[in-house]
Amino acid sequence: MTEPAKQPLPDVDLTVSPEVTSFLDPVTGTISYIVKDPATDACAVIDAVMEFDVVAGRLAFDLAQSMVDYITAHAYRLEWIIETHVHADHLSAAPWIQQKLGGKIGIGAGIREVQELFGKVFNEGTDFQRDGSQFDQLFNDGDTWQLGAITATAIHTPGHTPACMTHLLGDSAFVGDTLFMPDTGTGRADFPGGDARTLYHSMRRILSLPEETRVFMCHDYGNDSRDVAYESTVGEQRRSNVHIHDGVTEDEFVALREEKDRKLSLPRLIIPSLQVNMRAGEVPEDASGNPVIKIPVNAFN
Repeated sequence: MTEPAKQPLPDVDLTVSPEVTSFLDPVTGTISYIVKDPATDACAVIDAVMEFDVVAGRLAFDLAQSMVDYITAHAYRLEWIIETHVHADHLSAAPWIQQKLGGKIGIGAGIREVQELFGKVFNEGTDFQRDGSQFDQLFNDGDTWQLGAITATAIHTPGHTPACMTHLLGDSAFVGDTLFMPDTGTGRADFPGGDARTLYHSMRRILSLPEETRVFMCHDYGNDSRDVAYESTVGEQRRSNVHIHDGVTEDEFVALREEKDRKLSLPRLIIPSLQVNMRAGEVPEDASGNPVIKIPVNAFN
């Protein structure tokens, strides 16, 4: 996969530290965030979760409601609902939150590639738009967006998926599934449109930010020696990430990542997640307007 030209990384303003509040979905190990500009009442939601009982076919919004309640109780103003990528392991609550509190839903412009790919997998037909128009904002590498007094920058970090973006706000980088906690390593690169070599370059880009830059992960599951954690720093990642610490070459990482990916099973919610998330969190409907999830056979062999 050819790595496209990238914009220069922005200067990191380490004097601006957004207020970050985390919300854990224990079923999927997803960490959602409310990020607030310390100088104003403006906030953003990043990677919100809608619960889905796959056996009963029921949706719930418990975690999203807790985020709405938090924003309301603190009299914040929701300006953005950001998806770091098209998640394959949980469903997005973005439109439900938007209906409650407003804000723009944004994702990387690579969503078009994801929609084209999975529009075919799920046989969506010509009615399904593959231009990203379901979202309010599509980000290209280097695009900026405003959160109160903070100018945030979207950094294209593909490899896990084509649409992956890292969002840099002051001293804080929200990396989605590109990086995990140092003792866990990195996101997988075997989904359609993923690529381990591309992921290596994306991560080295993130790790070229100042060492003090805070790094917030989208997933963690804890382990035998620690509870769930979600915040690290660029310096910690460079020193001790088990997959991509300083000194690991591109070929070494690719060999390690591809070997690990061969042993991974697919996420339990991949089929409903992709159908919902490529629609900006809207559940697809049948010809009668009833919500429905398709189950393609042998589509992910």
